[in-house]
Amino acid sequence: MSALLPVVDAQEMRALDARAIEKFGMPGIVLMERAGLAAAHELLSRHAEAERVAIVCGAGNNGGDGFVVARHLADAGMEVVALLVGPLRRLSSDARVNHDLAAKLGITILRGPQPAALRRELRRADVVVDALFGTGFSGAPRPAAAAVVEAINRSGTQVMALDVPSGLDASDGTVAGECVRANLTVSFHAPKLGLLVSPGARYAGRVVVADIGIAPAMTEPTRAALVTAEALQLVPRRDAASTKYSAGSVLVLGGSAGMLGAPVLTGTAALRAGAGIVWLAVQPEHADRIPGLRAELMVRELPAALELATSADALVIGPGLGRTTGALEMSRKLSRRHPGPVVVDADGLFALNGQLEQLARRRLPAVLTPHEGELGRLLERESSWVRANRVAAVREAAHRSRAVVLLKGADTLIAGPDGERLLVSISDAHGLATAGAGDVLSGVIGALLARGLDPLTAAALGACAHGRAGRAAMEQHGGDGILAGDVIDALPGVLAGT
Repeated sequence: MSALLPVVDAQEMRALDARAIEKFGMPGIVLMERAGLAAAHELLSRHAEAERVAIVCGAGNNGGDGFVVARHLADAGMEVVALLVGPLRRLSSDARVNHDLAAKLGITILRGPQPAALRRELRRADVVVDALFGTGFSGAPRPAAAAVVEAINRSGTQVMALDVPSGLDASDGTVAGECVRANLTVSFHAPKLGLLVSPGARYAGRVVVADIGIAPAMTEPTRAALVTAEALQLVPRRDAASTKYSAGSVLVLGGSAGMLGAPVLTGTAALRAGAGIVWLAVQPEHADRIPGLRAELMVRELPAALELATSADALVIGPGLGRTTGALEMSRKLSRRHPGPVVVDADGLFALNGQLEQLARRRLPAVLTPHEGELGRLLERESSWVRANRVAAVREAAHRSRAVVLLKGADTLIAGPDGERLLVSISDAHGLATAGAGDVLSGVIGALLARGLDPLTAAALGACAHGRAGRAAMEQHGGDGILAGDVIDALPGVLAGT
């Protein structure tokens, strides 16, 4: 697997299907056959004990995939019933071919089943296959289809979705109405972006990718990609000639009364991520407390410490900085005008609320690391909107600021400064929902910037390393009690590949 795994949206998948069919002469019905066969194999391998399967088929090509699944499961000796939702005349041409073939082979097909019959068949099944909608769906299902989706969810049966759970937008993971809650989703050819991003990821269950015969020569670059563990091989390594200065220097601006721990965590994480030297710039009344918290961090008093900004290889602005008028103005000024690499987090983001465009003139894109609430304030929207529209939100912020914007979460999204390129870093380390974890992430990204990586790469690798360090900390301490310091301690091993 490469460092970045291509991820497609609905538009890209439609274009890819059309290219395979029209330019390369690969019949659409062959793609449908391969998709259905791959899905049938997944079901058989995971549910070998199943005796009866109900397949809910829509009128489009996703329904055609379902009829192919029905045929192969019947060949394997399973009892199969296909439930065709909608009129027969609306079937796509390829789906109609597979419907008719399934019927000729004696597979039971209930066309337009009444609600009671539908619910009965779903309850009788050991597994339900969702082939209602495909990647082209968006918006909310119409009432009749919504009732079918609700019946699937209420059946209490294991559900396997074909390509995407019905009701989920494949392009961005949004859910506007009823949506199938799948235990397993078989995504054809490549992962769909909507399966990886919340809220869609919560409906998809486990996602597996099935090869349907589309060759690499048929594909084109995608706007989104998944960051894999192999990406960490791109992290620069020290050699015997390295010094603390050549390894990268980071200046962290933050630390107000009651918040000194935040910059200490950021600075320590930067050291653990390979920076050679880290300075903390804090208010004079707090400077003498830092050495007792972490002796390896160099401490400088504000405002004199700002002279270091010209010599530091990267700045991290905001951890525990405070929200006084002076602190916010200093943060805005540095975020806008500092010519070198900059990470803006926490109170540094607060200073930019409603002012993202102020960053657009920077020659080198800044890296912003908000959570959903912070991004909502930056965009002057409710955090609930960000939560429901993570892809749109992070792309809008990047486009307006011309910055790299990293939206934190189990599905961390990193948008490039054009607002188009999107990288996804998935973490199953729920223990990262702990105080200080965001400060750690800022420190890791700051160190990677200081070591010479470009802003988008540094943000993506930082998110990947942070997530894997969280997983390592959970394995050692359990998921409900890890500390930000545990994540820091795991960083060197993760970055070394151990």
